[in-house]
This record gives sequence, structure tokens and C-alpha cells, in this order.
Amino acid sequence: MKFGIIELLTLIGSLGFFIYGMKVMSDGIQKVAGSKMRSILSKMTSNRFLGITTGFILTALLQSSSATTVMIVSFVNAGLLSLVESIGVIMGANIGTTITAWLISLLGFKVKIASIALPIIAIGFPMMFSSKSNIKAWAEVLIGFALLFMGLDALKGSVPNLGAEELNFLKSYADMGIMSTLIFIGVGTILTLVVQSSSAAMALTLVMCYEGYIPFELAAAMVLGENIGTTITANLAALVGNVHSKRAARAHFIFNIFGVIWMIFAFQFFINSIDNYMISNMDLSPVSSVGESVAVPIGLSIFHTTFNILNVLFLVWFVPLISRTVIRMQPSKGEIDEEFHLEHIGAGLMQTTELSVLEAQKEVIKFGEITTRLFNMIPELMKETNNKKFDELMKRIRKYEDITDKMEIEIADYLAKSAQGEMSDAASIKIRSMISIINDMERIGDICYQMSISIERKKEKKADFTNEASKSIEDMLSEVQLSLNIMNNNLNSEYSQVTLTEANNSEININDMRNKLRKSYLQKIEKGEMKIQTGMIYNNLIHSLEKIGDHVFNVSESIVGDK
Repeated sequence: MKFGIIELLTLIGSLGFFIYGMKVMSDGIQKVAGSKMRSILSKMTSNRFLGITTGFILTALLQSSSATTVMIVSFVNAGLLSLVESIGVIMGANIGTTITAWLISLLGFKVKIASIALPIIAIGFPMMFSSKSNIKAWAEVLIGFALLFMGLDALKGSVPNLGAEELNFLKSYADMGIMSTLIFIGVGTILTLVVQSSSAAMALTLVMCYEGYIPFELAAAMVLGENIGTTITANLAALVGNVHSKRAARAHFIFNIFGVIWMIFAFQFFINSIDNYMISNMDLSPVSSVGESVAVPIGLSIFHTTFNILNVLFLVWFVPLISRTVIRMQPSKGEIDEEFHLEHIGAGLMQTTELSVLEAQKEVIKFGEITTRLFNMIPELMKETNNKKFDELMKRIRKYEDITDKMEIEIADYLAKSAQGEMSDAASIKIRSMISIINDMERIGDICYQMSISIERKKEKKADFTNEASKSIEDMLSEVQLSLNIMNNNLNSEYSQVTLTEANNSEININDMRNKLRKSYLQKIEKGEMKIQTGMIYNNLIHSLEKIGDHVFNVSESIVGDK
């Protein structure tokens, strides 16, 4: 068939239409749910089995596993679902997509949501002019939903015509044993990639098998390939998302590809079992009765459903392993020591302030971890005697201090933009708290760098501390490390549940140690037991540690709302 530049542009435009509809619907859902969506989804996905049920229901309603998995990827991108929770929902979506196959088999057609898209837009369009933001958000959901399926319909209409007659040449590849199975898995994958719908590919497979172009076994192999091909839509959606959405899309791919691998080994046994079951219970044989009006579609539907349910039952116990695997496959650039990269807010503002605040909060948690990592280099620097390792540590401290400066600027800028939208009082308070928090953590980075300069000067001047002075500094370093751990625990908690008891006790201990050590230092200077130059460095370190303690306590105060 003719497929020139105009047809190619039409295909690309259709894909853009589909993705735009997906974005409008996703943004509308975020606006409608706002801060409530996190609690709703957390209840629906509180364990992997509830997540599977959620994915099944969503896909059965939407009649598209691609739409479900794309939505899940966007939820992970927004921080509404964790990676582990998303894997459960994706597993459920794989079972939900089998409903379409049964509709095709039993009713002979698929519910065409695209045919009612314009009436849906007609309902949503007047709602866009409402003065109430919630009604406007619902309008976006309806219009986005309609555009999504209009785009999908346009996409199917703009691909090369891959009718059953044109695929008749495939029959010549049907008698090559396991190679035939592998070839037709590849055909099913490519077919689904082209039409961007496993349901459409499944329908074409049913027709081909019914017409006798391919035997039942190879039609089943194509169904396996369609399970691989359907993962591409979610991976395309994840291209513009953050690292977490990419991981969710990779998890979908791993889940489906692993299922196909184990099924290849059990393939012939599976086909024979379905054939024997249908002969015994329905007096029909999909294997020996190609062209039978009922046996073939029913047999493929049984194969499709049984395979997906068994795959979920096998792999649901390995969700944590899948999670660890995709984290290794898609590492976070932000975890690389020497690179500055925001991990959660790199994809731009979310459509609601509440979701933007949620993403910023994740970056603040990461900021706390980086600040703690920077501080932990100070005790190492104090003890390091190897000149080369000492210089490397100094370079890392300087690099980390630069990272803290950049993080403060980026997060503050993001929070400032978030604050320009409509927000609840709670979101407004949290934004002010986080701006104060990142300012204190940046100051901790500055003080750590200043301490490293003092330690470097101590090394250059050979101003060695006495054992007693070294032990005092080590004790104070340990107390500040404890206060940083308390700070990080508070940052990882719900702000409304944080108390100042632990942080306050640690701050008192640090101040008491500072007072005691300063008094002791002055006495040693008076008695001539400590050189002036050594004493100044010693005093600077004590003062710096106390200042870090102050800023750490300020962070907890900001979390609680007292600052």
C-alpha cells in the first residue's frame, strides 16, 4: 500500500493527538482529586493484592490496559503511588485487558468509546466556563477522556493497512517448531507496536485464526507477543517523566517479558490442556477445528485469560525483587555523588499546588540526606592522614557544598512557582516551612565547608590536638550526627505528627557540650597548655558544630511550625 510523507505525518499527528488527550485527562484527574488522591490511592493499593484488584477494575472500565498503565505511570511521576504499589496495579491491568478478548469472542465487537467521544465533549465543554475550579477540572477529565480515545481511534486509522489477507504470507512460517512460536511472538509484538493497542491486535489475531491463515498454536504465540508490545505505550509516556515513572514502565515490561519466557517452555503443554478441556467440557477443539465459529475465539480467550492470571499468581510474590531490578536498570542520576540532579521535580510543575508541594517535599528529604552525607565527611577528614585521600575528601566536600547551594536555589524556585497557583492553607504553611528548611540546610553545607578549611589549616600548620581535645571534638561530632538523624526522621514523617522533644534534647546536649568545651579551652589557654593558633582552630570547630546544631534544630522547628 502507499505510505508516503503525508501518511507518515498523519501517523505522527495521530500519536500526538493520543498523547495530548492522555495529558489533559491526567491533569484533570490531578486537579479533581488534589490532596485527597494520595489517601484514596494509598487505601486502594495498601497491599499488592488490593493493587491488582484496582488495576483490574480500572482496565475493565477503560477497556484499555495501555490507558491504565499510562495513568499509573503519571501517578508514579506525581508521587501518588510508590514503585511497589504501581507494580501491583499494572499486574491487575494485565488481567483486566482479557475482558476485551471475551467481549470480542462472545459479542463479536468491542465497546467503541471513541464513537461517543463527541457527546462527552459536548457535556464537558460548557463546564469549562464554570466559575468553580472543581467543575472546570471535571470538564478537563471528560474532554481529556474523549480526546484520548479519539486519538487512539485516529492512530488506528492512520497506520498501514495490516488486514488479514495481507498477512497470508505468514502461513508459510507455521511449520518450524519452536522457531515458529518465537517468530509469531515477534509478529504479535510488532503488530501491537504498530497499532498501539493490544486489544486491536488481539481482534486481528482472532480473525486471522478464524479465517484459517494461521493455526491456533501460532495465534496463541501472537497473543504472547501482544503482551510484550502493549508495554511500549507506558514506556513512551515515561520518556517525559521522572526516574520513578520510568521505573514503573520498566516494571511493566519485565513483568510481561518474564511471563512470555516461562510460557514458551510450557507452551505445548498449555495448548494441549486447553484443547483437552474444551473437548471434554464444550465438545469443541480449537486445535483441530480451525474455522470453527466458536472454538477458536473461545480457545484464544481462555489462553489469554489463564496465562495472565497465572503470570500474576507466579510473580506477585516477587514484586520486591522486580522493584530492586528496575531500580538497578534505571538508576537515579541524583544518587551519583559528583552530579547535581533533582530527582523528583525535574519534570516541571504538577497541575495542582498540593501535588507540587508533595514532589518538593521529596526533594527536601533528599536534601537532608545529602546534607547529612556532607557532614559525615568531616569526621573522616579529621582522622585522614594520607595526603592524597585528604585532598580527595576536600574536593568532595567542596563539590557537596556546591550541590547544597544549587539545591536550595532550584527547590526555592520551584516552591515560588507552586505558590502562584491556588492552594489550601495547609499547602501554604508547608511551602513556607520548606523554604525555611532548605535555607537552614544550605547554611549547614556552608558551615561544613568552613570546618573543612579549618581542618586543612590545622594540618598545614601541624597544630595537633591533644588526645583529650580530639576526644572532645569526636564526642561533639557524634552528638551533631545524632541530631541530623533526628532531623531526617522528622523530614520523612508527616509534618503534623512531628514533635520537638528529641530535637530539643539533642540541641540542649550540643549547647551544654559547647559551653563546657569553651570553658575548658579558655582555661588551657590561660595556663599555656594549648597554643594560641591551635586553640583558635579548636574553638572555631566547637563554634561551627554548635551552629550546625542550631540550624538542625531550626529544621525541626520549621516542620512543626514553630519557626
